[in-house]
Amino acid sequence: QVQLVESGGGLVRPGGSLRLSCAASRIIVRIYPMGWFRQTPGKQRELVARISSGGGINYADSVKGRFTISRDNAKNTMYLQMNSLKPEDTAVYYCNSGGMAGTWGQGTQVTVSS
Repeated sequence: QVQLVESGGGLVRPGGSLRLSCAASRIIVRIYPMGWFRQTPGKQRELVARISSGGGINYADSVKGRFTISRDNAKNTMYLQMNSLKPEDTAVYYCNSGGMAGTWGQGTQVTVSS
């Protein structure tokens, strides 16, 4: 079965950076739509960034200019580079393949706090 494994979360101060990784098995990230979502307690999971099979990229307005989604086809891994982090970016971040009804990783906690 398809597996997505996130890593790279942690505690960072406001203005800092983190890079999340999503290692995929049994799918090829180059040809599947992939994305990053995040969720905070009591709120719905929201889209952060996504990359289509054709390479088209979309970002949530709240992260435009600060976050960058990318993929390394050789490593079959997707990334989310997060810069200029804000306390409101604090959430559990999930890797996804195939949209809301698709496959999810286990999530990785990102905490932005001084």
